[in-house]
Amino acid sequence: MTDMPGARFYEKENGCARCNLCPHRCLIKDGQSGLCGARRNIGGALFAESYGMATSLALDPIEKKPLYHFNPGRQILSMGGYGCNMRCDFCQNSSISQAKPKTEFISPKRLTETAASVPGNLGLAFTYNEPLIGAEYLLDAAPLLRERNMKVVLVSNGMICREPLIRLLPFIDAINVDVKAFTHSFYERMGGDLETVKQNVALCAESCHIEVTTLIIPGENDGDGETEALSRWLAAISREIPLHLTRFFPKHRMRDRPPTPIETLKRLAKIACRELAHVYMGNI
Repeated sequence: MTDMPGARFYEKENGCARCNLCPHRCLIKDGQSGLCGARRNIGGALFAESYGMATSLALDPIEKKPLYHFNPGRQILSMGGYGCNMRCDFCQNSSISQAKPKTEFISPKRLTETAASVPGNLGLAFTYNEPLIGAEYLLDAAPLLRERNMKVVLVSNGMICREPLIRLLPFIDAINVDVKAFTHSFYERMGGDLETVKQNVALCAESCHIEVTTLIIPGENDGDGETEALSRWLAAISREIPLHLTRFFPKHRMRDRPPTPIETLKRLAKIACRELAHVYMGNI
């Protein structure tokens, strides 16, 4: 037996558990976890291993998410867990996304009470690691937060299957999706799927407030043509979706190149502005 909550979005398959939460659709053997590190097979059933396990809880400006067009000037309580379903070489939070650090369990009820007790708090942002791998926790906590008039915000890589995302969206007020690059080859190297992310950005835009962030990495995704294609695709959904082009600094397994030149950000922002109404440069 286990105290872990049962996972949703999976099916049993010859003693294994086939997770259907994200496009990896991991086939997880008994006693093992999926690629994200947050979902474990115990006795043939899948459990939400990371459910409510917090690595950090902090009050942040909403602009830090970054969300510039959603209640600007407000503070929002931010919670991080652990695990991720991508393996980005440039990860800014690898100590929690690629490992199992020390955690504290926070029930959905306690989380809601804490968020509601902070004076002037806008709501709760699920961030720091990839929140969508903990869909069960989101589905339990978000309705409680909404009942207390708290806004629910996600900062995500957008790597989730359509069905669970549709289940979640009615409880989400705003999301920032990190579009890592605009080439399939880059996504494959980082353990993601560009088409899934594109489809989910479009789906979120129909349901809640959305902003998009792209970290510009020298020699990787800093070409004029790529930014032009990214901004044109985003504009086809809506010219009003804000795009944040942020500056890379050496981190994790990508310490072999310098920070993004500010002139590069300025050049790419100018290109993006041809298609989009709101383009911002970050970390400068």
